[in-house]
Amino acid sequence: MDDTFFRKCSNNRYFLSLCTWNNILLHHLYAPLLFICAAFTLLHYHLLHTKTLQISGLDENYTPIRTYQVCQVMEPNQNNWLRTSWIEKGDAQRIFVELKFTLRDCNSLPGVVGTCKETFNLYYQETDSEVGRNIRENQYVKIDTIAADESFTQGDLGERKMKLNTEVRIIGPLSRRGFYLAFQDVGACIALVSVKVYYKKCWSIIENLATFPDTVTGSEFSSLVEVEGTCVSDAEEEADNSPKMHCSAEGEWLVPIGKCICKAGFHQKACGRGFYKSSSQDLQCSRCPAHSYNDREGSWRCDCEDGYYRAHSDPPSVACTRPPSAPQNLVYNINQTTVSLEWSPPADTGGRNDVTYRIMCRRCSWEPEECVACGGNVGYSPQQAGLVDTYVSVVDLLAHANYTFEVEAVNGVSDLSRTQRLFAAVSIATSQATPSQVSEVIKERVQQRSIQLSWQEPEQPNGVITEYEIKYYEKDQKDRIYSTVKSRSTSATVNNLKPSTAYVFQIRAFTTAGYGTYGPRLEVTTKEEASATIVSSEQNPVIIIAVVAVAGTIILVFMVFGFIIGRRYALAVKFPGTKTYIDPETYEDPNRAVHQFAKELDASCIKIERVIGAGEFGEVCSGRMKLPGKRDMSVAIKTLKVGYSEKQRRDFLCEASIMGQFDHPNVVHLEGVVTRGKPVMIVIEYMENCSLDAFLRKHDGQFTVIQLVGMLRGIAAGMRYLSDMGYVHRDLAARNVLVNSNLVCKVSDFGLSRVIDDDPEAVYTTTGGKIPVRWTAMEAIQYRKFTSASDVWSYGIVMWEVMSYGERPYWDMSNQDVIKAIEEGYRLPAPMDCPPGLHQLMLDCWQKDRADRPKFDQIVGILDKMIRNPNTLKTPVGTCTRPISPLLDQSTPDFTTFRSVGEWLEAIKMERYRDNFTAAGYSSLDSVARMSIEDVMSLGISLVGHQKKIMSSIQTMRAQMLHLHGTGIQV
Repeated sequence: MDDTFFRKCSNNRYFLSLCTWNNILLHHLYAPLLFICAAFTLLHYHLLHTKTLQISGLDENYTPIRTYQVCQVMEPNQNNWLRTSWIEKGDAQRIFVELKFTLRDCNSLPGVVGTCKETFNLYYQETDSEVGRNIRENQYVKIDTIAADESFTQGDLGERKMKLNTEVRIIGPLSRRGFYLAFQDVGACIALVSVKVYYKKCWSIIENLATFPDTVTGSEFSSLVEVEGTCVSDAEEEADNSPKMHCSAEGEWLVPIGKCICKAGFHQKACGRGFYKSSSQDLQCSRCPAHSYNDREGSWRCDCEDGYYRAHSDPPSVACTRPPSAPQNLVYNINQTTVSLEWSPPADTGGRNDVTYRIMCRRCSWEPEECVACGGNVGYSPQQAGLVDTYVSVVDLLAHANYTFEVEAVNGVSDLSRTQRLFAAVSIATSQATPSQVSEVIKERVQQRSIQLSWQEPEQPNGVITEYEIKYYEKDQKDRIYSTVKSRSTSATVNNLKPSTAYVFQIRAFTTAGYGTYGPRLEVTTKEEASATIVSSEQNPVIIIAVVAVAGTIILVFMVFGFIIGRRYALAVKFPGTKTYIDPETYEDPNRAVHQFAKELDASCIKIERVIGAGEFGEVCSGRMKLPGKRDMSVAIKTLKVGYSEKQRRDFLCEASIMGQFDHPNVVHLEGVVTRGKPVMIVIEYMENCSLDAFLRKHDGQFTVIQLVGMLRGIAAGMRYLSDMGYVHRDLAARNVLVNSNLVCKVSDFGLSRVIDDDPEAVYTTTGGKIPVRWTAMEAIQYRKFTSASDVWSYGIVMWEVMSYGERPYWDMSNQDVIKAIEEGYRLPAPMDCPPGLHQLMLDCWQKDRADRPKFDQIVGILDKMIRNPNTLKTPVGTCTRPISPLLDQSTPDFTTFRSVGEWLEAIKMERYRDNFTAAGYSSLDSVARMSIEDVMSLGISLVGHQKKIMSSIQTMRAQMLHLHGTGIQV
């Protein structure tokens, strides 16, 4: 081992040169805030000792560099700190820190006596000015623990070539004038090579005759900064349409709104040759569009060149176009008398994007060139003409016949063209068709345990029928469990039936071409079983007749009463499950799913008014939609950003394919999609109050318990509907519930690919994708088993979010800590002032065995009972505001068993504040139990999540002391 690598430093303070800024390449929209170079100061005070060394080496490009290293792995209890000088942030609110470093593998260090680490910690502290070096460690806020992707060994060290690691972390939002960065080593063999600190901004730009200045990006990842533009010289704002643009978090200008126009007196004279002006309102003459011309002055339009055309609906500004070429790669699939055709778009669309397809069908004799039109007996699915998609099914063809199909691509100028039309053609011979339906079935004889049926041969047997298949099942079982009977004739007897049971029968015929489709359902009820009572012939016939009459009357009354009640119930209840969710991923072509489930809207009916957010695929805007014959309405519009890939477009529209299948007052409604124009848009109903979590945080404490339960009831009703349809949400959380102006909550976010922008640490990466750990059931995290039961678990977390007014579940615990705590039986305590019944329902949703969790219809019923009986939502007087349930007792520590404040802090993972409590004189648990939130804040505990976690533990401690020992502490 190289002894010089562990050589101690001769003094305790350095100014370091850690930066290598040669060949720095920044994106043209990024602006560096400050490069920290030769500006580091070591922190050194009574408990900390820093041992460092400047070493020369080579980076991965064999460029000489100077690094700053520490490697005290042979000594235990390392706590070495390095701090930058004070950095003034200027206008920046969101700061990026790029670290380059090397780290040695602990396994390559023989004879280590201390505890070797392969990580170091990054901290920051906000201040308004420089504060000196004597600062307590707990005044720094931890950014992250930094680990290396690549580490080097003894062999790498001998070559003097180090493997650089690059990590980027984000700080923000910042509220003070400046900040410090600090680096903590707790026993690693590490070299810090360079540190770069920068922020992002949108550079000044001129757009729509308006100037937009340099703008610093917002404080949040998804925030957009709205910027007012200033009109250039000799221009003024258009009436009620001032110019605006939005600066994204990535330093990009997005969605220009409004514009400036030339002032009065600034205009062009008569248009010259090759130019035109179609309206007196136009500001200037325009050059003739492509494939058009004019040879005179003062023209209002340009004429098309030979072979090019302009549709009647095309404005003069549109280029002249031509008909498309023929479709490509026409293929077919034949199934008896049904033909499926598929093809590829034409190589040349003629310069237009309104290409559709039409099918010509001709039936030909066996002699060549003797063909006639197929006629109206042939069916086309989805349609014969105006096809947008590149596929069609042709049904009800004749068996054993020759057909020729021609597929023609047409656009808006095809009917104007005088040239020969181009199409793709294919000739096909159909095979034998299966039999048609058995349309009429007659019940011949009905017994207690058997039913005899007869029927007529199908109208179109399409061959020799060799047998019939009778399918039957109990009416109550629907067709989940059914049986079949075969018959070679047109009658059959079905035996081994149950008495007094309704059965449903369907029959289909079989030929060498296969089975036909089942005919209509026939419902038959078997006779009642004979009574076991034997009436003596010696009894009076009059008595027998009277008994029979009375029994018949009673049965009749019950039947009438049951019919009335049953009919009323049927009218009052809408049974779920009548529609089943279809996964768009099952479609070979995702575009088919979009157009099957979502309505295509005309882009001219949509007006974007302002940007309200940024999504994974583009901007989220609000606007108006005006459909023909209807009043305009407010809508939310998700747009697909420019330059998208085909996969991004498919993933973007997948959510519309899902939403289009839902229709429920507590599920966000899809208005339609725009796929044939730009930008590609998903249009949904407008929810004025946006996401539920942000809405609750904004109105903290402003609602009654009944109002909160009403919100929860709406979410549960929406999830019951989705569950009945067979849809598993997988990402139910308050952030994915939207709220309208009437406080109606609606489930949203049905995208298959989700990114939680506001909290990158909220996802736990596993094989197959990302999971929002804090909202996900254990079986879904461990085994990726997502079911309605796992959605119920997530709903329990949503209940906790609502009752805590948008508090973060599990506070600032890491994902791994959350997973470990749940596995050990820990469950979230009741939020402040939460009724015991609601918290018990949460705990029921968090049962470990998913079979023990309630169903969504049960949850709706429980919440309905609570709303009808508000007394159940009151917190009993004299009890803790965080009720403790039996399930919670199993997972909550018994605070009365702790012997010291230190043990208690260690149990709740807050041991970092041990010195804070000691310095303030809190030496016993009795004194801690009497603390208020103001007392906790006075200890210097500034993180809100830590404050609430400590107060939650203190309140549980109070309840246990009061319940078990009667200490008399006032709760």
